[in-house]
Amino acid sequence: MGIGFGYYILIGAIALVSWLVSNQLKKKFAKYSKVHLRNNMSGKEIAEKMLADNGIRDVKVISVAGQLSDHYNPKDKTVNLSEPVYEQRNAAAAAVAAHECGHAVQHAQAYSWLQLRTKLVPAVNISSKMSQWLIIGGLVLGAAAGMGMGYWVAVVGLVMMAMATVFSFITLPVEYDASNRALAWLENKNMLSQEEHAAAKDALKWAARTYVVAAIGALASLLYWALQIFGNRN
Repeated sequence: MGIGFGYYILIGAIALVSWLVSNQLKKKFAKYSKVHLRNNMSGKEIAEKMLADNGIRDVKVISVAGQLSDHYNPKDKTVNLSEPVYEQRNAAAAAVAAHECGHAVQHAQAYSWLQLRTKLVPAVNISSKMSQWLIIGGLVLGAAAGMGMGYWVAVVGLVMMAMATVFSFITLPVEYDASNRALAWLENKNMLSQEEHAAAKDALKWAARTYVVAAIGALASLLYWALQIFGNRN
């Protein structure tokens, strides 16, 4: 059975929405990078203060290459900030730095969704790379030699894809919670002016939407391939 024209429409639609959200995110960050902080603190300083205020002493804040490459690594307990975020003193940098520290706070407090996501990372790293190849290979094998073995190969691929899809949805509460922690801390500690806080909130809102689009895209792709596999048995 061929991949089908519907698959290309689906992938095209998801890619378009993803591009629109990503493009809007970049515009927002460019805009809020011009909102200079009244406290004149860099992203690094914001991050270090949030960690200290939450009693976290064993997490380092380091600079990494790239743009929008910011992340928290629970394995070595590092808040990794891209060079612009690490060095700059604006609302966008403050938002990202505080958000990544939100993950560090989650880790320190054993936030259940973060723990679950962390446990799934090794398996998802493998399944996300192999799933689609197994599905397509299974469908091709099934078309050539009857459904038997090809069907089960495709089902294994679908299960692996389902695991990656579940992972993308587990990511949502983790990301939203980290943003909520960041914004609450920024407000409670009076780190930002009203204008700066509004900018940080909007920036994080658009960042979160990239994860929503990714999750919806993963689910749509999973459902499409499920229809291809199980529909092909009829």
